[in-house]
Amino acid sequence: MEVVEVVKNMKRYIALLRGINISGKNKVSMAELKQGFENLNYAEVKTYLNSGNVIFSSNEADTIKITSRIEEMIKNQFHLDIPVFVISKEEIENILYHAPDWWGDENKEIYDNLIFIMPPATFKDVYNEIGEPKEGLEKIEEYKETVFWSFSRKDYQKTNWWSKTASANISNKLTIRTANTVRKIVGM
Repeated sequence: MEVVEVVKNMKRYIALLRGINISGKNKVSMAELKQGFENLNYAEVKTYLNSGNVIFSSNEADTIKITSRIEEMIKNQFHLDIPVFVISKEEIENILYHAPDWWGDENKEIYDNLIFIMPPATFKDVYNEIGEPKEGLEKIEEYKETVFWSFSRKDYQKTNWWSKTASANISNKLTIRTANTVRKIVGM
């Protein structure tokens, strides 16, 4: 069997690394990260932006095992304990298909994010920690292991979810990407 046929039969995944290359902390070179994924025998590895978005193919089906392998590689190669969220491209496409009408449109006054909840945390855990979105300033809608979250760009500091998603108690259970970033990585 040719290499091309093997790659065609592989499943496409997206790994979202939490908290790298932000404010000079947890520096990770995307070229070195790509090489680390290739060393794990993942195929068609691509990175997007400098914030830990890796698209790759694998024959493995167990995202928990994939996640563990990637986290171990990052610890060994970069000496960092970085939480990783792995999801199949199919699952993200399904999530985007179920996006609420108000999320991810072209309104430049609204900032649209997709919050990925890292297992074993659940939406209930996150909601209990953060609470209600501020009416008129932000909206949320849960779908599977994600939360669609939109808020007013000019009033983001007045929202309930903005500061609380970054709080120490909950931040390590979440990784957040903009609507544009999620759409871009799905198309890669």
